[in-house]
Amino acid sequence: MESRDHLEFRENTRILVIDDEARIRDACSMVLSDQGFEVGTAEDGDKGLAMIRAAHFDLILVDLMMPGLSGLEVLAIVRDKHPDTVVIVITGYATLEHSIEAMKKGAFDFIPKPFTPDQLRAIVDKAIRYNRALQDIADTQSRLKTLVNGLTDGVLVSDRNRRVVLANHAFLHYIGYHGEAVTGRSIDELRVGERLREMIEETLQMPADTFTEITHELSWETGEDQKIFLAKCTPFRSRNGDNIGTVTVLNDITALKQLDKMKSDFVSLVSHEVRSPLNSLMMQVQVILDGLAGELTDKQREILIRAYGKMAGLSSMVSELLDLSRIEAGLISREKEKLDFEALLSDQITFHKPAATEKRTSLELDIDGILPVIFANRRGMEEVLTNLITNAIKYSPEGSAIEVSAGMGNDYLRLVVADNGYGIPEEDLDRVFDRFYRVKDEHTRTQQGTGLGLSLVKSIVESHHGNIRVASRPGQGTTFTVLIPVAQAP
Repeated sequence: MESRDHLEFRENTRILVIDDEARIRDACSMVLSDQGFEVGTAEDGDKGLAMIRAAHFDLILVDLMMPGLSGLEVLAIVRDKHPDTVVIVITGYATLEHSIEAMKKGAFDFIPKPFTPDQLRAIVDKAIRYNRALQDIADTQSRLKTLVNGLTDGVLVSDRNRRVVLANHAFLHYIGYHGEAVTGRSIDELRVGERLREMIEETLQMPADTFTEITHELSWETGEDQKIFLAKCTPFRSRNGDNIGTVTVLNDITALKQLDKMKSDFVSLVSHEVRSPLNSLMMQVQVILDGLAGELTDKQREILIRAYGKMAGLSSMVSELLDLSRIEAGLISREKEKLDFEALLSDQITFHKPAATEKRTSLELDIDGILPVIFANRRGMEEVLTNLITNAIKYSPEGSAIEVSAGMGNDYLRLVVADNGYGIPEEDLDRVFDRFYRVKDEHTRTQQGTGLGLSLVKSIVESHHGNIRVASRPGQGTTFTVLIPVAQAP
């Protein structure tokens, strides 16, 4: 039993029969009209083309051998002017050569004379199903094109020959094209910059067993403005996994970059303005505590010590904010030198031993093999080690054990700081690197801190193109793992 949708589709399908034999036209019209189709007829190619110009037909049955225009000539014109129309050729010469030639010119199928009503119904039914599939694809493509053109991000789709398949309005605007057709043009003809071309080429050369998104920040002029984009390029694969093209997305991050710079500049300005008077206040308080301004009562000393501690915490926060500003400004990535990391580790362990001993906590260093000299920012690496070791001591009970280990693996220096202290609840693990975030429980309430230490560590590590991760369970301790790529100094 046919579905209602299929019956409605038949009622809305218009068929044209072009044949110089009246009996063929009449027979086809009668059979197809009974099926619910709207049928038109024409006795030759010229009249058939006139009817096609006057109205749209979803399906055309055309005889190959007619006086005047032949069926093959009609077929060629229809395929050129009306590519969404399905054509079936009728032939009284059902030879393989005629069939192949008709199919080459774009015919959907052919039906040889004489044919039965059932044969006609079967081939027409198959053709309208194909026509419906074509319409569905066209509708989907139209909706997809509308959707892509409505995106604020720039989208470029290219084929394996680096030619443009699709470029939405946002992308064309970003590269300065307005009103110019780019479909079919080579990527090399577009003003997309050398780096984006390299990204597309690298994506096309990606092995079949690899699927990676290539990401890079790009900067170029658009009119009078300097724009910054986050470009993402991914391979477009066939069902067999072959690269058949690329999809590139441009996200305009200019405003975000400007806002981030304004924020960093503001933090740096405020921090500088705060640090000098704060240090002056601390010096004056220290003078009073040293008794140089007269004797103090126990209560006065207690109040001043608390005040000095708060100012010291604020001074530490200012210093860390300044460090973050330097990192975000890219200064730390330029201030690098050759570092003997093993010697740096030994110095840090020696420096923090007294604090660990005071809490009756063991602090041990384990170095696996020979560590290479790395190219890094000395102050940054010291900051990383100081924060991780200090936190391990601070958030471990008396009698704990802390192990700092280092080794090499896959061209990365691997640093691990592990303790068996209080641990971090699972719900807090994803936020420990956020600025000003501190785990709040019974073990941390009495500990002073700015909440900037781990954020600073993460920024420093990432400025060296490294990675840091944390693993922890409450009551069982915490392990921080840092990976720093070992690169040759320029």
